[in-house]
Amino acid sequence: MGPPPFVPLWGPGRYIESMLDLKGQRVIVTGGAGFLGRHVVACLRNRGVPPGSLFIPRQRDYDLRSDRAALRLVADAFVGNGATLIIHCAGLSGGLGANRKSPARFFHDNLAMGVNLIEAARQSGLADREGLFVQVGTMCSYGREAPLPYREEDLFRGLPDPEIAPYGVAKLALLQMLDAYRMQYGLRSAYVIPANLYGPGDNLSDPEVSHAAGAFIRRFVDAADSGEPEVVCWGTGFPTRDFLYVEDAAEAIVRGVEVLGGTSPPPEAHSAMFPINVASGQEVSIKALAKTIARLAGFQGRIAWDAGRGDGVPRRCLDISRAHQVLGWTPTTSLEAGLGRTIAWYRSRRSDGLRA
Repeated sequence: MGPPPFVPLWGPGRYIESMLDLKGQRVIVTGGAGFLGRHVVACLRNRGVPPGSLFIPRQRDYDLRSDRAALRLVADAFVGNGATLIIHCAGLSGGLGANRKSPARFFHDNLAMGVNLIEAARQSGLADREGLFVQVGTMCSYGREAPLPYREEDLFRGLPDPEIAPYGVAKLALLQMLDAYRMQYGLRSAYVIPANLYGPGDNLSDPEVSHAAGAFIRRFVDAADSGEPEVVCWGTGFPTRDFLYVEDAAEAIVRGVEVLGGTSPPPEAHSAMFPINVASGQEVSIKALAKTIARLAGFQGRIAWDAGRGDGVPRRCLDISRAHQVLGWTPTTSLEAGLGRTIAWYRSRRSDGLRA
């Protein structure tokens, strides 16, 4: 079934009128040179945000794990005129193997970056400027007991799977922090939860940090082009996930800024406890994903599965009714089209001798 008809939740005729004009915003995008962030930046530029109104910090200059670096960031950006919009895309992310290997880093780094930046935004007077803080969350925050597909109101229903809990709980704590800052300081915020992302710009060279689809693309394209007879994939292939093309995710985030940052956001969004899922809305098995990528890459060999590597959570998918109803957003890129574009991007990077 397709998404329900778009009906703005806060009354007819107010949807377009209340949209935030991005052209007049001074925007910090953390992680703006990273996988998701660079697409968010491109989307903002397409909306007419001029280059001088975009500040994209780099980790080498502003390590947000330090509170002093976070304070220096908001002071350096737009000197004399504080930011009016902060979109926090930066974070430590990776696949199941990376989460298993470094759970303490996944918890500490993601929590510290968010805590430091939110507090720095408060100290910089973001609330006084009626600005907006946008936090990118993770579907890993949903608890094991939450029914599928995951709905936003079930975010605090039990703890996440132990293998991803450090990452998921750290991100979830930032949602609670934003609501506390709304209540005490009047800081306006939005919280967007994307599904498993894939697309051009992903880090495909390091299997420890690659997203699932990206890791498959690298392996099957390389195997196809070198004529390898077999590709061995981790796990059984039976778990299901929800895969979202990164450009669709960026569009949802920017759409969320426009709607929730407008002069008349929906009544429900007056609390930061109004997270919004953004996803494809479709469950796809890891095995089906691998077969699709193998076919699109031209791999003719055998796909084997190493069940000893483990599968992670058996099923994970998001309900996107709220994104459709509140933001008027639905993804526009099919899985096949998005994978095809990503495969073409990877091959072009590799042929040019560039790292992907």
